[in-house]
Amino acid sequence: MNPAIIPSDPDAIVRPARNFAGSLRLPGDKSICHRYAMLAALAEGETQLDNYAPGADCASTLACLRALGCDIQEKGTNVTLIGRGGQLDAPVTALDCGNSGSTMRMLAGIVAAHSFASELAGDDSLSKRPMERVVTPLTQMGATISTGEGGRPPLRIHGGPLRGITYRMRVASAQVKTCLLFAGLLASGETVVEEPTRTRDHGELALRTFGADLQQDGSEVSIRGGQKLRGVSAAIPGDISTAAFFICAAALFPGSNLILDGLLLNPTRAAILDFVAGMGARISMLEVEEVHGELRGTVRVQGTSQLKGGRIAGRLTAAMIDELPVLAAIAPYTQDGIEIVDAGELRVKESDRISALAQNLEALGARVEVTSDGLRVPGRQQLHGGELQSHGDHRIAMAFAVAALRASGETRIRGAQAAAVSYPAFFSALQALAER
Repeated sequence: MNPAIIPSDPDAIVRPARNFAGSLRLPGDKSICHRYAMLAALAEGETQLDNYAPGADCASTLACLRALGCDIQEKGTNVTLIGRGGQLDAPVTALDCGNSGSTMRMLAGIVAAHSFASELAGDDSLSKRPMERVVTPLTQMGATISTGEGGRPPLRIHGGPLRGITYRMRVASAQVKTCLLFAGLLASGETVVEEPTRTRDHGELALRTFGADLQQDGSEVSIRGGQKLRGVSAAIPGDISTAAFFICAAALFPGSNLILDGLLLNPTRAAILDFVAGMGARISMLEVEEVHGELRGTVRVQGTSQLKGGRIAGRLTAAMIDELPVLAAIAPYTQDGIEIVDAGELRVKESDRISALAQNLEALGARVEVTSDGLRVPGRQQLHGGELQSHGDHRIAMAFAVAALRASGETRIRGAQAAAVSYPAFFSALQALAER
């Protein structure tokens, strides 16, 4: 019997499956890992993190923190960090953020408050992503920052004492919000951040976990500068954005039965569960608990033979920005198709995800309508196997591995190793759950 997925580094070959079932405990949520590691470096005392994400993005954060003088010990997915009490060392070389926009944007808020010069750089993909969204407010707070062409990396930051500001964000971005809250923690006075649309609140919850006091008033969150943090011991819940790929795979098969243990269930991140349930899949919460302000629990997903489609717009688009690729990839198999609007942010991710989605869907035989800020994928389409490109984007590679499970024939994904950015074991986990 042939396996469903054959890793062929740097490519992957995916063959159709007849069902999808089993249990899985996912690596720690990337968003939380980044924030906990950065705050641990600023805290007093030791922080122990269990289930730290093994992907390249979160490894980039640890590497940058080491370059800033933080003592870090790793043993598998257990990470111990010795805090610097709010004062980091000047780096002797550029801080390499790899492919991680989270690392670059959030760390910028920390190094901008230190009286030394630093440079934040990244790979070719990261070097094309917009950074003015953090440069503008940090400059208003007192930092001196220069960028590459068009406001893109590298960021050359001459830090120093910052002052609190009130800043109304034009683009809904949890990374920008967290950057400014981290900067505000190290600044004088009060920093107030107003969001146009609610984004994930991991930054706020992480700051409170490490001992900071924040105030929330509707769409505004504020923090007083000069507060001291203390180290913590925490187990990171499973990454729900990575879970989305397995959730969507289970939704495609009427006889599926997927159990996800220890999964993050933060309401600002769990919209994918409600959306897939609205499409007709059966989503059950088997147990839920709250730890350090974050909800986590065990989730069961069972598929349906009549998977509906839906429209994703406005706040829902912002809430599911990382899950949109896999929803678009499975849209041909739905009854009504899926329409995505208000998603211009997809064009400035690790790839132009709107173009990448359209190209790969068409390569599998699907009809796609592309707009400037989204796309519409009609339903009731049967896909065939084909040769696809990851475009160096982990979420594109993983999204089409899921779509290929229901295609007729073999699918080859070029550059599938991009999945290692978030989940190095993705293809082996998918293979273990895809029944032949």
